[in-house]
Amino acid sequence: MANKAYWIARVDVSDPAGFQAYSDANPAIFAKFDGHFIVRSNRFDCVEGESRARHVVVEFPDYASAVACYRSPEYQANVKARLPYSTVDLVIVEGCDGP
Repeated sequence: MANKAYWIARVDVSDPAGFQAYSDANPAIFAKFDGHFIVRSNRFDCVEGESRARHVVVEFPDYASAVACYRSPEYQANVKARLPYSTVDLVIVEGCDGP
């Protein structure tokens, strides 16, 4: 069985109204790849290093699905919709199976 995978994003939004269309489109795009939000929050404590104002974690059933979602035409079109309104750091990571 494959390990789950995650998108981990740190986000600064410069124009919330402009960013909203991107945000609204994501759940349907993620669902096509069996992805779902597990963290979507502005509340946090940055205890080490640097951060951004928002944090998002999206869970996928496996690494291939997470990468396919990011590279999909639907998501890439949505990225273009958010670029003028935000700065995003995004990594795709494979989860672990065990301690």
